[in-house]
Amino acid sequence: MSGVRASVLAASNRGPVSFRVGDDGSLEARRGGGGLVSGLSAAGGGPDRRWVCAALSDADRHAAREAPDGRLDLAGLDVGDQPVRMLDIDPGTFSRAYNGIANSTLWFVHHLMYDGSTQPVFDAHFRRQWASYLDYNRAFAEALAEEAADGATAVVQDYHLSLAPAMLRALRPDLRIGHFSHTPWAPPDYYRMLPDDVAAAVLEGILGADRAGFLTDRWARAFADCCRAVLGADVSEDGGSLAVTHRGRTTELGVHGLGTDAEFLRERAYRPDVDARRAALLERIGPGRKVIVRVDRTELSKNIVRGLLAYRELLRRHAEWRGRVVHVAFAYPSRHDLPEYREYTAAVQRVAREIEDEFGTADWSPLILHVEDDFPRSLAAYRIADVALVNPIRDGMNLVAKEIPVASENGCALVLSREAGAFAELGGEAVPVNPFDVDMTAEALREALEMPDDERAERSKRLAAAAVALPPQKWFLDQLEALRHE
Repeated sequence: MSGVRASVLAASNRGPVSFRVGDDGSLEARRGGGGLVSGLSAAGGGPDRRWVCAALSDADRHAAREAPDGRLDLAGLDVGDQPVRMLDIDPGTFSRAYNGIANSTLWFVHHLMYDGSTQPVFDAHFRRQWASYLDYNRAFAEALAEEAADGATAVVQDYHLSLAPAMLRALRPDLRIGHFSHTPWAPPDYYRMLPDDVAAAVLEGILGADRAGFLTDRWARAFADCCRAVLGADVSEDGGSLAVTHRGRTTELGVHGLGTDAEFLRERAYRPDVDARRAALLERIGPGRKVIVRVDRTELSKNIVRGLLAYRELLRRHAEWRGRVVHVAFAYPSRHDLPEYREYTAAVQRVAREIEDEFGTADWSPLILHVEDDFPRSLAAYRIADVALVNPIRDGMNLVAKEIPVASENGCALVLSREAGAFAELGGEAVPVNPFDVDMTAEALREALEMPDDERAERSKRLAAAAVALPPQKWFLDQLEALRHE
């Protein structure tokens, strides 16, 4: 272990920096964004802070190997003022843990995505993946134990690292340990689809923390219900705050609804590259037309296909909107190393072609679909949105639902799934939908399109105010404060 030990640590699969190999063979760093980066930055930089993350690419692994003990900041690499330790985990172990368990098992369970008829199958192949997930979590726990000063505070992030808190507790009982889940949590009947020992291990892993955080009260209560049903743990409630006691230890449960960074979003949305993309979009849309916007990754839970089907149903039922509305749908590639995701992206593209073939005219394209990542173009779409469609089957939060009202120029109506975590905060000002009900979603789109301008503007203001109430910096600092005073 190199350098000063840290008093505040964060651990996540993806870190604040990634690398690529330049044309001259040198490593080029790319700083990451997102709520966790902003949040840890708010805790302050300096040598007594530490971020522990995994190397995700060959270039990342090369950077980690060149740095002393994986400490990128000590190798002179550009990581800003956040000391970073990047773990060079064996690629096979990483793939089995990340793709096999985290994204193809735990993510599917928490989002209730298995069809049940053929999946899941927990066999010898799964057990090899599970062994790698244990090794992956152990690598993080050991690194955190090495980097942490006496009595330090460590916050472990998400379902990739559900076992790490208990492993870290065994190595360093002096630490204050937190875990935060960015996904939903499955109800007990569905959660128990997991093998009994795996279901127990995931819960006990998180219960190794002093405090477990969730995005909504709904997900926190589902976790508590699973602890009661699977482990026989005691669940108590005091003034709305839950606690789980198991094997003599008590873990407090906290709720922190992550919001958007308004200052960054509004500044970034008006840079020249966004202005140029906005102009190009408006030219393609044509004058005088309403704009329905959705921006998602092509994750199975985002429900893009049903959203497109609902838009098609709107045009079929309400011919008066043909030629008067354009659906701008950005569906960015996600997890394309998994076949389910490649197939889903193909389905999105197929339905989009069907809509264009059925309704498109010489002077009107009803749908603009892009399936390549372009953040400035997303911001341009945010600015011109009259209606935002956010209809996930199930989502821990969904920041797009919060970002569009903040960035929209003239206010937008929000059509929002009641299964999104954001619904707890935004549902009162949104047009709610059952994400499985295509007819209901089509009518919600019509209602949003026909909403009077003054009502839409007022609702959008209230949505934006709720969206920025807990920005990433406050979200992270509140967790640290609560963890230190449990």
